[in-house]
Amino acid sequence: MDPQTLFWLVPAASLIALLFAAIFFFNMKKADEGTDRMKEIAGYVREGAMAYLKQQYKVVAIFFAIIAVVFGVMAYFGLQNNIVPVAFLTGGIFSGLAGFIGMKTATYASGRVAEACRDEHDGLNRGLKLAFRSGAVLGLTVVGFGLLDISAWYLILDNTGLVQGEGVSKLVEITTIMLTFGMGASLQALFARVGGGIYTKAADVGADLVGKTEFHFNEDDPRNPATIADNVGDNVGDVAGMGADLYESYAGSILASAALGAAAVAAAHGTYDQGMQMVMAPMIIGAVGAILSVLGIFIVRTKQGATQSQLMAALNRGINFSGVLIALAAAGVLYLLGIENWLGLWGSIVIGLVVGILIGKVTEYYTSFEYKPVKFIAENATTGPATVIISGIGVGMISTCWPVLFIVAGTIGAYLCAAGGLEFSSANLSMGLYGIGIAAVGMLSTLGLTLATDAYGPISDNAGGNAEMSGLGESVRSRTDALDALGNTTAATGKGFAIGSAALTALALLASYIEELKIAAGRLGDADITLSLFSGPIGKGAEVATWDIATFMNKFEVTLMNPKVLLGIFIGAMLSFLFCGLTMNAVGRAAKRMVEEVRSQLADKDVLEGRKKADYARCVGISTQGAQREMIIPSLIAVVVPILTGLFMGVAGVFGLLAGGLAGGFVLAVFMANSGGAWDNAKKFIETGDAAFCGKHTPIHDASVVGDTVGDPFKDTSGPSLNILIKLMSMVSIVTAGLNIVFSLL
Repeated sequence: MDPQTLFWLVPAASLIALLFAAIFFFNMKKADEGTDRMKEIAGYVREGAMAYLKQQYKVVAIFFAIIAVVFGVMAYFGLQNNIVPVAFLTGGIFSGLAGFIGMKTATYASGRVAEACRDEHDGLNRGLKLAFRSGAVLGLTVVGFGLLDISAWYLILDNTGLVQGEGVSKLVEITTIMLTFGMGASLQALFARVGGGIYTKAADVGADLVGKTEFHFNEDDPRNPATIADNVGDNVGDVAGMGADLYESYAGSILASAALGAAAVAAAHGTYDQGMQMVMAPMIIGAVGAILSVLGIFIVRTKQGATQSQLMAALNRGINFSGVLIALAAAGVLYLLGIENWLGLWGSIVIGLVVGILIGKVTEYYTSFEYKPVKFIAENATTGPATVIISGIGVGMISTCWPVLFIVAGTIGAYLCAAGGLEFSSANLSMGLYGIGIAAVGMLSTLGLTLATDAYGPISDNAGGNAEMSGLGESVRSRTDALDALGNTTAATGKGFAIGSAALTALALLASYIEELKIAAGRLGDADITLSLFSGPIGKGAEVATWDIATFMNKFEVTLMNPKVLLGIFIGAMLSFLFCGLTMNAVGRAAKRMVEEVRSQLADKDVLEGRKKADYARCVGISTQGAQREMIIPSLIAVVVPILTGLFMGVAGVFGLLAGGLAGGFVLAVFMANSGGAWDNAKKFIETGDAAFCGKHTPIHDASVVGDTVGDPFKDTSGPSLNILIKLMSMVSIVTAGLNIVFSLL
């Protein structure tokens, strides 16, 4: 079938996803909001979340304007295509818009979920369905906007004359230019993740350390001044931040695969039709995945009194159903496109799906209190907070083993399926890299559904907070707690999924960096620029486009024997720890101010005894100011370091930087996310009052709260931000490839 005909499935799927997102949103709005007190609490959270996001977008807009001007200057001097500044801005706008819509939905949904849980006969099922479908608004908005942005830019670049040339070389340039809007999405995602993470954890740590350990309040006690800020933080960090994060992963994987597919056909001297087949495949598979994810959403349901295992099984039914259908549909898509090695590429897609599921299962094992690791941490609480922290760190470190092995095995498998062997030839290497890229597309093809399970977590958490602050009673709180405990696991699973997809996407982006370097070198060659590494001009664009990967690597001395590569690896690995240290300390500083504010307010006996309402707005203000101030330096590092590395060490140094950042960042991110999730659910396990423990408000529980507090910035600030860091560095390198060449050769 003609690839151009199948392409129209991409914009159609985007509209279908956005339509169902709208349906789920308006159905949620029709649900009962509950009592006046419930409406009041939900209003506080919604007002605080919107105020924070408005302030964050003002700061981000300034940075985007500055960077767009820089890209405009680069384009003027021939170092980048003229359309890049505009593409960069649209990526950021769509990423931010997806997060905004998801967060707005969550702030309206949480109170309604609490009200649904008041049903004594079917409250758990009603709460689960409402929370999950509200989370699906974020998932479907992300994939809908992602596919819309991709299809719109493809049509613009292919039909307006903005890209010159013909045949496969035109496809290579179109797909490589499209990658640049991914930098806008990545930068927006990093600001959202870092800022939201600092906000939510400053509030959470302040609320827990004073409210729980010093005054032995229940979770979300209305007397605790930091409770509203804590609930606001769940939305700005784990909904808006996660949405922006996975938007750029989703778009990046599709665009990197399309660029690698065009490059693979060019390396094999294939035809334009073959290039179209390879470019369209990841886009259409993403479209099919979006449609089938909608079907999976309707399968999720449970029964009253369900256990944690049964609740998780309810979510997994939807994911597994969609995953199987997507795998089957992907085979049909590749066959209809007429791709010669369709069966091998289908194998790569299936491997990506399987690796994503396996990483989720490993994360569930290490972070759910149904399994031994979390129970082991809980047992260590009997001897104090020190052993809780030691055991949590140990569990997190051990948990990195399986995700790394799965990514290694999946990468090898995807490469072999696509390339047909390990022979190191230009054609095989290009095709193998395409296989890795399309495996990332396979992993993210269920994103509309998997992101719904992640956004479900903060919605159910806020529902519990609303139930507590509104005084709905123990029976309602027990149901919201069951949903919340499941949400802790799904949030941890979502973070593991995001980190795993980031690893495959970053590998694909590293390969795409080569293609952008070739285009940039050809652009400079067309301008007759003579650089010292060559005996004459670089070579005309048409000549450079014919270089295979080995030739290109030799030109720029990208080998482990080059000290610049090794030094770049060290810098990349170090950068992950520097980034985490900065964000952890940022949370610590903001949390300190929050603790002081909460103590100050609770010193008033009228507030402590509930006769006077706590000043929630002051705590919201502390988190907002801390997040805005502290997010700038960590976010700038991801932009500045690749440029400086290129300036001082050229292309070889940048390759090392990206490799070191990917390896170090991936492992560190898994460790931090799983440690934090395990500490959180160890506390939840103790709160259930299991016979071996003592329940809430005991020294054992206090020890687990300390562990949970340490884990908060691990799992919700530093850890999840790392997967954006490694992709953003790749995106920055791709967009500034022309500068890298100039710095390498002067």
